[in-house]
Formats: sequence, C-alpha cells, structure tokens
Amino acid sequence: MDLKEIKQLIRLVDEKKFAEFELEQGDFRLRIKRNEAPIIQRAGEPLTVEPEPLPTSDNDAEHSSSTAVASAAAPTVDEDVVETDLHVVTSPIVGTFYRAPSPTADPFVQEGDWVEPGTILCIVEAMKIMNEIPSDVAGQVVEIHVENAQPVEYGQPLFSIRVGRP
Repeated sequence: MDLKEIKQLIRLVDEKKFAEFELEQGDFRLRIKRNEAPIIQRAGEPLTVEPEPLPTSDNDAEHSSSTAVASAAAPTVDEDVVETDLHVVTSPIVGTFYRAPSPTADPFVQEGDWVEPGTILCIVEAMKIMNEIPSDVAGQVVEIHVENAQPVEYGQPLFSIRVGRP
C-alpha cells in the first residue's frame, strides 16, 4: 500500500466519521484513529470545536513497512447553542443502520415525532441479526444523525431526543 492509498483511506474514514479504522494486509498494518479536540465552553458562550487538519504531505502521516498510524479531523458542532435537555441515543453495536423494518416500510420514527421509553427507533444489523434499538427516554426526536443503510460504530450517535412530554 502506498502513501496515496493511505491518504485516500484517511479521507474516507473522515467522511464516514469513523472513530477508528484498522486494516491488515500481510505484514502491513494501518490504524487510523480520530483525535477529538478538547471542548471548552464558558457559561453563555456557544460551543465550538476546533478541527484538526488532515495530513497533507508525505511527512505528516506516520508510516513504516509494518505499521502506519494517522489522524482524521475532529467533528464540528453546527448548533449555535447546545441544548442541555437533549438525550443522545448511541449505537450499542457495530453494524448497519436501518430506519425502517424493510425497504418498502415507513421509517420507525421521523424528526419531530414524540417517543416513549421502549419505542423502536431503528434497527442495527450485525452479522445478519436485526437488533431493534429502543428509546430509553420519553421526548421528541429532534435529529437523526445517520443516513439509512450506513455503517455505524459502537457508541456512535444515532438520534437526539429532547427529553419531555408533549
């Protein structure tokens, strides 16, 4: 694997927002891990995260014939104000995210829907097993963080729910 292919993998891992990626081919091993920038917020100020630049030159990515380690850019927060009453539902497993029980069915939930504890939000398929992911709080779905049929990681945010009752 040459440096150009490594850089392409770094961009792909960054685009897909993977926290970590590992590849082994024979005696070659590549591990890409996202370094999160520290989050600093003072009372009354919007939350901002400074992204780290991707490696751009041959010397920026650490690599050797047997091991390579590189960093991808940290995610940014788009909201001007971070809501404190939001509950984030994360993926309990690595797999593929599905919003509906079948390709022709309606999604389990849409943004704006009210859910109760136990309401099925999505399915994460892992090793041909369909795992239903329920809500653990009552509230309104305000954001769906993943596109249908996309791979997800353990701990990756799937939904943001504003805790409360209608």
